[in-house]
Amino acid sequence: PPPKVRATHPDCSVVLYFQEQEAECLEIIRSESQMSAPPRSLGQQGCPTEWDGVSCWSAVPIGQSRAVTCPDILVFKKSKALIWRNCTESGWSFPSPTYYNACELEAIGSNNDTEAKASYFVTMKVLYTCGYSTSLAALFLAIGIFSCFRKLHCTRNSIHIHFFTSFILRGAAVFIKDAVLFSDESIDHCTMSTVNCKAAIAFFQYSVLANFYWLLVEGMYLQTLLLLTFTSDKRYIWWYILIGWGVPMLTVCVWVVTRLQYDNHGCWDDYTSLYWWVIKVPILLAIFVNFLIFLNVTRMLAQKIRSPDISKNYKQQYMRLTKSTLLLIPLFGVHYVVFALFPEHIGVDARLYFELVLGSYQGFLVALLYCFLNGEVQAEIKRNWGKWQSSMESNVFNLATQDFTA
Repeated sequence: PPPKVRATHPDCSVVLYFQEQEAECLEIIRSESQMSAPPRSLGQQGCPTEWDGVSCWSAVPIGQSRAVTCPDILVFKKSKALIWRNCTESGWSFPSPTYYNACELEAIGSNNDTEAKASYFVTMKVLYTCGYSTSLAALFLAIGIFSCFRKLHCTRNSIHIHFFTSFILRGAAVFIKDAVLFSDESIDHCTMSTVNCKAAIAFFQYSVLANFYWLLVEGMYLQTLLLLTFTSDKRYIWWYILIGWGVPMLTVCVWVVTRLQYDNHGCWDDYTSLYWWVIKVPILLAIFVNFLIFLNVTRMLAQKIRSPDISKNYKQQYMRLTKSTLLLIPLFGVHYVVFALFPEHIGVDARLYFELVLGSYQGFLVALLYCFLNGEVQAEIKRNWGKWQSSMESNVFNLATQDFTA
């Protein structure tokens, strides 16, 4: 059956439109060839149905003409001009007027504009590749620090490790998606529909969802600390894990089954499809719940700081937490609220810059705030560094003593 043109990228809609028209035309030609009598000369049978790369010309007897309109796609302006072809004894005549003259193209920019756009996307790719590489290095180092020092093993840092892992998965998913979809320029990305590319997109969507939901867990945990007066409860950790990893897994499974059942075309990377809302709604929910948590945390901190019953030391502790919370605004996904309710084609350049370039450095910022600038982590590293230096000095002294006594 001919492919259906459904929700696709604007760049691919033109390609798929002509593929659909060609498939329908070839099906007509195939049907005519099966129903026709034994071959006769052109003078007896006229001009058969023909696909010329743009339009399908239905069969007509010799001496008659056929007219078609300009293709009804975005690259052509609305035109009432007709293109004619005559059926002669030699076959179909050339189109008159030509498609180029009859169907005026929309202004899509000059070659310089195209080159500038290509250069822009190359620059974007270099920027977010550097960003994700930096973030991955920082996140692996932060996880190593939290894992190596026993005194840093606690519920809070365990949640941070899961959060770091979600950023690592997101960065890895971007690199995998680029490798699968854009590694070979000869591949037609508009019609690519392999298991590998669908799996890469599914993994990417899971990583993005997990990242948002561990962002939500961090907000929930910070609020819990304030409500429980900075005491943690290990019983909540399994609920946090269920929210951070389980909800995204369930959502992606529903999305994959839905696409396989009702919209299994292309590489599943079309964000104009109605089924994209299966992914988008949980992301919007996480964003807005986290935003409400952020406002509530800010309110509670302001109340505690203004309270006359709080000692100076506690006020300083609250002030430090307030500064950290204000720095966590981008981590809470507040900047995503700006784009959350707008269609995907609105503000594409700004959206790409926020989500790809700035978003690629988000993992580095998370590792910086939660690990490298963490006073507890710095103190533990200094303590262990001091112990290591003392141990090295002791070993050197023992070796020197042994040499002297020998």
